[in-house]
Amino acid sequence: MSTPLLQASFRKRFNATTEIEVASLNIESPGVTVLFGPSGSGKTTILRCLAGLEVPDDGTIIFQGQTWFDHDAHRQMTPAQRRTGFVPQDYALFPHLTIAANIAYGLHGEFAAAIQARVTEIMGWLELTGMERRLPGTLSGGQQQRVALARALAFRPRLLLLDEPFSALDQPTRHRVRGELRATLKRFNCPVILVTHDRLEAAVLGDHVIVMEGGRILQQGTVEEVFNRPANLAAARVVGTDTVLPCEIGPVKDGLATLTVGTAQLIAMAPGEPRDAEPSYVCIRAEDVILVRPTEMRTSARNQLPAVIRSVAEEGMLVRIELDCGFPLKALLTRQACADLELKPGEQIMVMIKAPQIHLI
Repeated sequence: MSTPLLQASFRKRFNATTEIEVASLNIESPGVTVLFGPSGSGKTTILRCLAGLEVPDDGTIIFQGQTWFDHDAHRQMTPAQRRTGFVPQDYALFPHLTIAANIAYGLHGEFAAAIQARVTEIMGWLELTGMERRLPGTLSGGQQQRVALARALAFRPRLLLLDEPFSALDQPTRHRVRGELRATLKRFNCPVILVTHDRLEAAVLGDHVIVMEGGRILQQGTVEEVFNRPANLAAARVVGTDTVLPCEIGPVKDGLATLTVGTAQLIAMAPGEPRDAEPSYVCIRAEDVILVRPTEMRTSARNQLPAVIRSVAEEGMLVRIELDCGFPLKALLTRQACADLELKPGEQIMVMIKAPQIHLI
């Protein structure tokens, strides 16, 4: 069995009532791992402990078999010894240094020619060529992000740590730069841990997700596992599952279970747990809810429910629909789909939900 990329279990206390407890953080393979959760959940503290910028109060941190921190053994490797690249939220570029000098800042102990070659190489990779003599204040937010990333990558880090990499960008720039960053991270093939509280950023950038709340890890797994199948009510709340309601599980036949939710019944994939550990909550993502007019019903979906539209609210390019179909339900549609259906509060509509899209916890 191969050695995990990263194994960490530590505690960081701030006062008598505030602490971060990492019971078991395991990253098995390279890629982008997202620390996901609301502000104040401890994501940045974990990043700083991994970088060596903060010292935990107990526990261990082991990277690729090398012990970076061991409280009992009194071992604490410095950030330089760990060779971690750290990009903070505000990028922390030196305003008085040129772009080339910012990128070269961490390249100590090398010949000038080697430093120049490395700076030229990485500026080419990140499409910064021609900006060598400019100052950070003359760059756009997206360009400053690439400079900060170039500085972190210039000395070939073993682990790259990104703290809310889009927080300093406006919304239009954020949409554009997401894809660029994902492509850049893939090109460098360096393991990455990225902090965000934005669900879309986590889904677009991450291979693996670690869900946090209140200084604790709630769940970790692939993006699909975590966002589609939250492990518990707390994780479902943090990842933004739109509908989470108590349910009663009835008969199970041919791998399908009949659920009673409010005054309605749903068909879902039967739970795999033993009956004495039976889940009691149903989770439905808004994007998995399909709305059609009754006259257009042509589907094999097992769950077809009449509903009343309670509200219609625009959210950027999407529209959130609140429904009553015997229980409160939320749907998320594109503006065009909403316009085509001519959805208005108080009207009747048909709801369709495929059985595999209903998750039980």
